[in-house]
Amino acid sequence: MEPTVTLAEVARAAGVSASTVSRILNGTANVSAEKREVVERTLTRLNYRPNVLARGLASGRTMSVGVLTQDISSPFYGDTLRGLEQGLARSGYHPVVISGHWRAQEEMEAIDFLVTRRVDGMAVLGGVAPDERLREVAGQVPLVALGRSVPGLEAQCLRLDNHSGAYAATRHLIDLGHRAIAHIAGVPSHRDAQDRLSGYRAALEDAGLPFDPDLVLEGDFLEQSGFLAATRLIEGRRMFTAIFAANDQMAYGARLALYRRGLRVPEDVSLVGFDDLPGSIYTTPPLTTVRQPTYEMGVAAAACVLGLLRGEPPELPPLGVELIVRESTARRRL
Repeated sequence: MEPTVTLAEVARAAGVSASTVSRILNGTANVSAEKREVVERTLTRLNYRPNVLARGLASGRTMSVGVLTQDISSPFYGDTLRGLEQGLARSGYHPVVISGHWRAQEEMEAIDFLVTRRVDGMAVLGGVAPDERLREVAGQVPLVALGRSVPGLEAQCLRLDNHSGAYAATRHLIDLGHRAIAHIAGVPSHRDAQDRLSGYRAALEDAGLPFDPDLVLEGDFLEQSGFLAATRLIEGRRMFTAIFAANDQMAYGARLALYRRGLRVPEDVSLVGFDDLPGSIYTTPPLTTVRQPTYEMGVAAAACVLGLLRGEPPELPPLGVELIVRESTARRRL
């Protein structure tokens, strides 16, 4: 086992005082960027690991940040969690992750568990827990919410424009000459699903195309529901030449259903998803989708929580969505 590197040893190697190293580690140091860089390089070179227990006892903190996610196995939330973990790196704080599975009661129990564990801060990723409960928790510990907007906590919430992303995806298909565009929607009670459906409808309306409710099928954001929805579309009587799925996972399922029925993408049916999951560039063909900066959202959430812990006002960067055009869409054949 390698000997433990002490804070004093780091300070001597960096040519600064031990108190300066300590303040840089806990984020309270007011030093030049050059000095901070020297200390951080020294921390990395010596592989310094802070004594979390000692720091916690000294400060009265647990040195933990509670993270309420929805599904720890989800590739969407997994990328956000990766960003959160990276954002907390070297701060001395570590994430405590628990899933709510989009069930209000389960989310409430998860929040109660994290509060009981005396986490120092909390990041809530989406979910359906009541706004009132999140406001209560925010009065106890620094809290940041991603993917939702809580009245009274607007500065601590980061929510992307799902409506404009869905509008851009649908408009892309319209510009390629598609007129019969199906939509595989998410769970109706989810705000993201509602906004993506409204963006789809707005693009049709602006293009002078009628909205056909028979071309809208409900999914649950998982692959199987996309497969079943696309199968129902194929078996139905309505003609369609393109599908806009409310997330990439459902687009994956729809792609399989089209393949099973001998329909080619994009020659017969163009396909668009939403999220730009890491695997979407490797599908056959690579998927056209709307990119959400999931990793960057996690990093931003961590930075905001750490800032709140230092007594700073909440600050979250303006992040947006972007249409990524790949080979799963093509001009409609006449």
